[in-house]
Amino acid sequence: MKTLFLQAPSYDGFDGGAGSRYQAKREVRSFWYPTWLAQPAALIPDSRVLDAPADGLSVEAVLDIAQQYDLVIIHTSTPSFPTDALFAENLKKRKPSILIGMVGAKVAVDPHNSLTASEAIDFVCREEFDLTCKEIAEGVPFAQIQGLSYRAADGSIEHNVARPILENMDELPFVAPVYKRDLTIENYFNGYLKHPYVSLYTGRGCRSKCTFCLWPQTVGGHRYRVRSVENVLEEVRWIRDNMPEVKEIMFDDDTFTDFKPRAEEIARGMGKLGVTWSCNAKANVPYATLKIMKDNGLRLLLVGYESGDDQILLNVKKGLRTDIARRFAKDCRTLGIKVHGTFILGLPGETPETIQKTIEYAKEINPLTIQVSLAAPYPGTTLYNQAVENGWLEENKVINLVSREGVQLAAIGYPHLSRDEMYHQLENFYKRFYFRPSKIWEILREMLTSWDMMKRRLREGVEFFRFLRAHQA
Repeated sequence: MKTLFLQAPSYDGFDGGAGSRYQAKREVRSFWYPTWLAQPAALIPDSRVLDAPADGLSVEAVLDIAQQYDLVIIHTSTPSFPTDALFAENLKKRKPSILIGMVGAKVAVDPHNSLTASEAIDFVCREEFDLTCKEIAEGVPFAQIQGLSYRAADGSIEHNVARPILENMDELPFVAPVYKRDLTIENYFNGYLKHPYVSLYTGRGCRSKCTFCLWPQTVGGHRYRVRSVENVLEEVRWIRDNMPEVKEIMFDDDTFTDFKPRAEEIARGMGKLGVTWSCNAKANVPYATLKIMKDNGLRLLLVGYESGDDQILLNVKKGLRTDIARRFAKDCRTLGIKVHGTFILGLPGETPETIQKTIEYAKEINPLTIQVSLAAPYPGTTLYNQAVENGWLEENKVINLVSREGVQLAAIGYPHLSRDEMYHQLENFYKRFYFRPSKIWEILREMLTSWDMMKRRLREGVEFFRFLRAHQA
């Protein structure tokens, strides 16, 4: 079937794509690559990936494109599901014969209710959905497709057996050719990676057991299955030779540094290729590994610090202590590795005091840039189960993770710490971190390195102040 993989239109600047861990409008407008859509698209000849938010396309424009296809597979998330379902209904009205399915963590953990929410949704894919999508496009009867939940001809909802987890990751084709074919790579940017960049997965799954993290608990699993070093470097070489405008490659594995010898081997290969790169990392990577990575083109690490309180880190099974993270931060400074640090307010055990402690901790370890999120109880995560059991969610259990404008909301509240207080502490966190003379001077120094960086930081500064105003509203 002629197949379209779609990220449907949403809020302007809504970083809710198929590569986003926290689906909300960010403090600086940013978009992640829809890798989870590009991967099955690479398996299906003549398919297309359309990322409407990144391309700035209207609902009408996307409907005009989508009705030209036989099969449309939409990536959805908990915040975007209502508008994604509405898009599916409008598409069905235009072309009743079209087959519409959904993929993503939301439908993977709640397939039955997702299907009953709208008759316009013909099927949803559970687990890893690459091969499921391929078989649907090939016309395999629904009853024979593993990992599929669907609406039968008589209207009943059927759930097929689970699809086994992918073991040989090298069997999957490269996603970079799909990026080049279907996407405008200049549309993908964020505040801490060079522009334009490309993001890739070198494996799936994460051995960490963080209670709040979405992908490992819903789609990827906790076993880290990796592509061979040769396979990864071959795709990087393809990008270098076929996408010369790319200035940086981001390895977006949940924790790329989990297998240190492999990370070091990939790093040495990247050094030989002469490619600048960045990756996700846990704040426990030893100095020796960091040095090998830095000596071979590593520019930046994206690090989830989450909290400056050790008891909270223990509560969420982070597998990290603040003293280890402090040593890691010092090593990165010594080696000249830039760090983008992420923090979360409202995790179990949070109090007004621990929030202040985390703000001071962030100022102390001083990443180049930060991202502050509010604890988001996504269905399928341990955090969601805890929130329901302990009454931390609103009484009716409706999960409002974002406002009507796409700004993230505080979904969890505690008797000693209200949602409203947490919500406003987020903007306080940003102000106290960035509005320091030393940090302002650090950003100004960076702006003086080039006219491009000057323009970029000025644009991001305007977006940041707009974000703060919208958040206060």
